[in-house]
Amino acid sequence: MSLLKPKKPESGDARDPAHIRAAALRLLTRREHSTGELRGKLAARGYEPAAVTAVIEALADRNLLSDGRFVDEFVASRLRRGSGPVKIREELRGRGVAESLVDNALSERRSEWLTNAEAARRKRFGAPLPGDFEERARQARFLQQRGFTAEQIRQVLKGDIEFED
Repeated sequence: MSLLKPKKPESGDARDPAHIRAAALRLLTRREHSTGELRGKLAARGYEPAAVTAVIEALADRNLLSDGRFVDEFVASRLRRGSGPVKIREELRGRGVAESLVDNALSERRSEWLTNAEAARRKRFGAPLPGDFEERARQARFLQQRGFTAEQIRQVLKGDIEFED
């Protein structure tokens, strides 16, 4: 069996809940998945959509699959990478996660965004604040690409936050 391309199920296996559950659990042992992601991956492997839905509901009932847990882990992971809330929100939207879960997870981390933005700026450009307009614009573009809001960027580039060295 190739590690790059999963084997398509036999015609009877495509509807067999045990085979679908085993495939789902293999995916979930590697990392958390959103419900939409897991459904998409199983469908791409050739499993019947109705059977996949039943298995996903059973996994969610047993708390083996949780969009809330996925969102919390995803936000924490992206925060460690230095991503901002705008970028994280868009990535989660692309994974089909409910907007309310995303709003809750991002607002729980509200106090960390400025510190994270400043840390990303310092890591890339050093401690001194930009001295001229051109450098300020360059640093602002960098932070915007990382997914920080205009207000967060303004505060960081103005030096409006306390940062512990």
